[in-house]
Amino acid sequence: MQRQSGFTLIELVTVIVILGILAAFAIPRFTGLEVQARTAAVNGLAGSVKSAAALGKALWVANGNATATSVEFEGNQVVNVSDVSGYPTANNAGIGAAVTDTAGYTISSSGNVMTWQLSSADVPANCKVTYDNTNQPPEVAVNIDDC
Repeated sequence: MQRQSGFTLIELVTVIVILGILAAFAIPRFTGLEVQARTAAVNGLAGSVKSAAALGKALWVANGNATATSVEFEGNQVVNVSDVSGYPTANNAGIGAAVTDTAGYTISSSGNVMTWQLSSADVPANCKVTYDNTNQPPEVAVNIDDC
């Protein structure tokens, strides 16, 4: 007589039920991580924008030319700055050239304001960083409401 080996139907159903219970507790935790990841990405970009603005001003002051309209970052990256304040201008040739790693963001500028918005279909429109060069020093605002 030959002996059969394997799992019984009851054993298989028990394992599936246990996996289902574990998944019910794990899935809500993973969805919470998406919001935290988007918030961290926006806050990280805001830190980069603030650092780039401060570095542009520092290079402008260090060069000693109060009428200069551009500074050269490391690696021959030329950044346009205001000839009055020395902070990068709010466009692609200014702060946009200073902040180089913006993958995953949609960038727009209008007048003295430049905005980086996370560009994904499931990200709310108010998940963004704004650089406003109207006043000095420039204001870097972070909007992470419902991010």
